[in-house]
Amino acid sequence: MLFESIVDRIRADVPALRWDKGFCLEVADVYDRAPTWALDRELARSYQALQRVSLRQFELVVAGGIRVEPWRGAGLPYRDSAELRGQVRRTRVLKLHLTADGHGSVPGPEDHPMRADSGVEVDGVPLCHNDVFRVVHDVFGHAAFDQGFGPRGEFTATYLHARMYPVSARPALFTEQIGQVCWFFFGPHLRDRSGVPRSPGDEGYVPARNRPYPQQKVFAFDRRYLDRFGSLFTTEETR
Repeated sequence: MLFESIVDRIRADVPALRWDKGFCLEVADVYDRAPTWALDRELARSYQALQRVSLRQFELVVAGGIRVEPWRGAGLPYRDSAELRGQVRRTRVLKLHLTADGHGSVPGPEDHPMRADSGVEVDGVPLCHNDVFRVVHDVFGHAAFDQGFGPRGEFTATYLHARMYPVSARPALFTEQIGQVCWFFFGPHLRDRSGVPRSPGDEGYVPARNRPYPQQKVFAFDRRYLDRFGSLFTTEETR
C-alpha cells in the first residue's frame, strides 16, 4: 500500500538527535514572552504554505488506505503515542481529537490561521486546518517513523515531517510544533526558583498528563532558532 511504500522508502533516513536542553529552555522562554498575535505578510505566506501542503498530504493519507475518524468520545482517543502508532498500523484508522474540542488551555485568537476552515469534511464534520495538520503529522511524523510524544520524539517527528514541506512553510511549522513542545515540557511554569526544570520526585513537579497546554500564538521565531534546530540532527549526508 502507499503508506508502507512511503515508510519503507524513508525509514532508513531517520537521523540521530543531539539533545540540547538549553535550546529547549530558550525556545520555551521565547514562546512564553511572545505576543499572541504578530502576523505579517511573510508569516501569513508561511501559514498558507503549511496549509496548502498539509492538504495534499491529507489526500495521500486517505489514498494510502487510512481512514480518519473524528473522535466523539470523552477525553483523548489514545492513552499514549504507542497506542496511536499501533492502532494506525494495525487498523488503518486514525482517531482525530478535534481542534474544536481543545486548542490550548488558554484561549488563543479566534482568527488563528490554523482554525480556519480547510474545506475538508469527514463523516459530516468540517475540519479546520489544524485538524488536517494534526492528521498528517500523526501519520507522517509519529506513525511512519515510530516516534513518541515526548520531547525527543516530537523533535524527531517534526524534523522528519518538515522535510515534506517547502522551506517557506517551516517558520509556521516551527512555531506550531517546536515552540509549543518546548513550552509544554520546559516552560517557565515547570521550573524551580533557580530556573531549573523540576524532575519527578521534586516538590512542585507536574506530570505531563496534568500540565496545561500552551496558549495558541501567531508569531515567527527568529531564523537562528530554526537553523539551530536543524543542526541538532545528523543524517547520512552530514556524517
